[in-house]
Amino acid sequence: MAGGGAAFALVVVSLLAPLALYAAVRAEHDRREKMSREEAERVARRDTGDE
Repeated sequence: MAGGGAAFALVVVSLLAPLALYAAVRAEHDRREKMSREEAERVARRDTGDE
């Protein structure tokens, strides 16, 4: 009977893991920093070190 419990646990984990991943991605999306195109280009240029 231990095999049935392990199979049930595997099914539960396989169903909850994608939901947890989805929640993490949504939370990251909600915290993103919004900026104008000009500001984004300035930040991107600053990251390259080519000034």
